[in-house]
Amino acid sequence: MSKEPKNLNKKPKLNPYWIYGIIIASFLAIQLFSGGFGGQTEAKTTPSQFFEYLEAGDVAKVEIINNREAKIYLTKDAVEKEIHKKTKPNSILPTVAPSANYSFEFGDLKLFQEEINTIIDENDLINTQVTFETEDNLFGNFILSLLPFILIIGVWIFIMRRMSSGGGGGAGGQIFNIGKSKAKLFDEKTDIKTSFKDVAGLEGAKEEVQEIVDFLKNPEKYTSLGGKIPKGALLIGSPGTGKTLLAKAVAGEAQVPFFSLSGSDFVEMFVGVGASRVRDLFKQAKEKSPSIIFIDEIDAIGRARGKNAMSGSNDERENTLNQLLTEMDGFGTNSNVIVLAATNRADILDKALMRAGRFDRQIFVDLPDVRERKEIFAVHLRPIKKAEDLDVDFLSKQTPGFSGADIANICNEAALIAARNNKKAVDKQDFLDAVDRIVGGLEKKNKIVTPGEKRAVAFHEAGHATISWMLEHAAPLVKVTIVPRGQSLGAAWYLPEERLIVRPEQMLDEMCAALGGRAAEKVIFDQISTGALSDLEKVTKQARAMVTVYGLSEKVGNLTYYDSSGQSEYGFTKPYSEQTAELIDREISDIIETQYRRAIKLLEENKDKLTELAEVLLEKEVIFKDNLEKIFGKRPFSKDEEE
Repeated sequence: MSKEPKNLNKKPKLNPYWIYGIIIASFLAIQLFSGGFGGQTEAKTTPSQFFEYLEAGDVAKVEIINNREAKIYLTKDAVEKEIHKKTKPNSILPTVAPSANYSFEFGDLKLFQEEINTIIDENDLINTQVTFETEDNLFGNFILSLLPFILIIGVWIFIMRRMSSGGGGGAGGQIFNIGKSKAKLFDEKTDIKTSFKDVAGLEGAKEEVQEIVDFLKNPEKYTSLGGKIPKGALLIGSPGTGKTLLAKAVAGEAQVPFFSLSGSDFVEMFVGVGASRVRDLFKQAKEKSPSIIFIDEIDAIGRARGKNAMSGSNDERENTLNQLLTEMDGFGTNSNVIVLAATNRADILDKALMRAGRFDRQIFVDLPDVRERKEIFAVHLRPIKKAEDLDVDFLSKQTPGFSGADIANICNEAALIAARNNKKAVDKQDFLDAVDRIVGGLEKKNKIVTPGEKRAVAFHEAGHATISWMLEHAAPLVKVTIVPRGQSLGAAWYLPEERLIVRPEQMLDEMCAALGGRAAEKVIFDQISTGALSDLEKVTKQARAMVTVYGLSEKVGNLTYYDSSGQSEYGFTKPYSEQTAELIDREISDIIETQYRRAIKLLEENKDKLTELAEVLLEKEVIFKDNLEKIFGKRPFSKDEEE
């Protein structure tokens, strides 16, 4: 097998260290030719000492150099004196002319010369010579004049190399690559450990991206039937649901080049850099096609255009977006490049970016359900040394609404708690403590709470527990505590039912349970406090959503003022009249007040049980579902919670 001939015409790359070497050599040349290294090194003295040597008759000759420096030559007899023995010149280069013994710089030439003449006349030193010399170092002066320019060029080269170090493809001499793409390339030779088996849950999303990978591996399977590869797929979902993890799995599974970067990598302070990086990115991807480009957080450049027309601050971002639109589906684009993107703000993306032909598929990555959470727990529990009796089904049921990132955090936090308690394995209680820590915050048992405040908190939390136990659609209680945690003085944990649709009676029961804390304070103490702030915030949002979003109010009717696109045509104005606004406000207030009165009525009817529960809570500080069953009995309308 013959070897390919070497490219003899390939130009050698410019080594930046040559530049630095030239700068250093320039400094050495300045020192050398200006007398710093090879010249004569005279002993330094002062004008006052010189005048003493002159009066003593030790000076044979004085050379005044350039009217600012004096070189002193001693007589033969003076050189042998003990005081002058250290002044013999030590030059590293051979010299022909006699060397000076001393040198110093003086101030005013006229005064210096008058002082020398006075001493010579007073001491009759007729053999002492005074001469004037001019020394010129043309080469040294020339180098000195160029030195600022050399330094500026060296610093400029250094800065440009640092700025371009993240650009694609360039080594040593590529200075002007600030407009190059910053995408990181992964290929089959790159060690990517993430695969689809590491992505638990997300079955629908995983199936979509697996099909893209399969198309790149076996294109004939689809093209034989006339199918075309999709040009782009947009991953949409809440933070922490696994969008970027899914892209990492694609990088690990695909046997094609995979370019990964963030939307903010296109943004730069220089005009035109973003569009230039988009062009360079697709140029590299086309050269290695078939290939995949993954843009994380694409909303950084994909925001809808024209929203801030008053200011020119978004021109650069819009130019970058325009270039991206052209590259994805413009005149003469290449169909062998697939673009994957991820965002949790799909509502603000430009409509031109979302259309078919650019992002043919929009893959929604939802929060995992109970079955998917079990699979996610299984993935994150692999590296953890867990107890043998750990029930993963129980953990998945105790974490409704948790994302994949939340579950990963719980597993890690549980391991840290177990290690803090010197355990050999992570057990069920460690996971429950981890959930409490993440949801409620750190326990603050040493926080100073007065007995009156503690009693008020106990009845407040007991009110929540009582109402939620007695209402059919309220979430069943898991745990109630009056130990301060995070910013709250007490907390109650519930296990909400995972519903796909919510009916009005379910929302009203949840609102009534949320108002149970304030209602308990009113029933027991005939006073209310600021402790219900978070409850009121939650209830107000729910009531407003019922009226203005879901159309569940009879007085307002089957109307919604919610804009799912996020591109409302109303701007800063309300999409309804002032009369409708007043009607909405009254309806929200009526809903909340009705549920508050309902909560007060329920607690007054069960005041003795409420008091008994609060006393148990004051005694134990933490109570569970079993404590409520002893006081209230089993919930007659509750579903079998063991299912």
